[in-house]
Amino acid sequence: MDRLELMQTFVAVAEEEGFAPAARRLAISPPVVTRHVAALEQRLGVVLLERTTRKVRVTEAGARYLADCKRLLSEVEDAEAAVTGEHSAPRGALGVTASVMFGRLFVAPLLVSFLEKYPHVTARALLHDRVVDLMDEGLDVAVRIAHLEDSSLNAVKVGTVRRVTCASPAYLAKHGVPKTPRDLAEHRTFVFSSERAVPAWSFEHRGKSVSFRPRATLLANASEVGIDAALAGAGITRALSYMVAAHVRAGELRLLLEDHEPAPLPIHVVYREGRRAPARVRAFVDFAVPRLRQSADLGLDSRARRRS
Repeated sequence: MDRLELMQTFVAVAEEEGFAPAARRLAISPPVVTRHVAALEQRLGVVLLERTTRKVRVTEAGARYLADCKRLLSEVEDAEAAVTGEHSAPRGALGVTASVMFGRLFVAPLLVSFLEKYPHVTARALLHDRVVDLMDEGLDVAVRIAHLEDSSLNAVKVGTVRRVTCASPAYLAKHGVPKTPRDLAEHRTFVFSSERAVPAWSFEHRGKSVSFRPRATLLANASEVGIDAALAGAGITRALSYMVAAHVRAGELRLLLEDHEPAPLPIHVVYREGRRAPARVRAFVDFAVPRLRQSADLGLDSRARRRS
């Protein structure tokens, strides 16, 4: 068997901590992954991986060999990239993911402009209101609104968004302005959730966290439903600040309970492979990051700076 192929399989199993996820990453069957690892261990005469029912871990010898494999494979990739020119000119298929509304408002326009600048690149946008695994979906870049877990992915922070509560001036003039989260119990609320249960709304005030479960007048799996209801003067909703920024600036919605807002959420551009990423990925990250940072709807305002 090809030695580099065996090394690539071993690295995938070690990094994914399993044979099945390594198989998905390499687009080969799990039995082939098993045979490759067995052949490599037989060639070397050492056990590289410890198998358990739940996870696969490298042995002490495997950890040393893993570091050498990654270094050698990196050198091979750099040599091939230098010859083929893949890493010098943006071309090929680019896969990008984001949440549905953020993707429509920010990522899709960025992609259109990017593709005009780089005509040899094509793109696929996967918009989901859930975390999409880049490896499993064959994607290159994600824009994520969340505190990130530790991972091998590269991440660049481009801004923050607030979780805001809002209603129309007409509704507030008729029903009054809530002063505390508990006051929301007296109001009609339109709640976003992808689940059947009504989620709790979290707040913070003077260093203390407060959780309140609204009595949802309407529960919907799309934020736009609650925003449209609030714009129509039907009640109060909660959304991320970028979703309602234009309506707030236009005076169509008014922010409520700002002194009770939880800490803002960071926005990151997340991508694979770092400096060895293909030119199309590096070019898109370089294109997207400054433009997202310059957006008035994603800026680090005074509240965000104090809390981030």
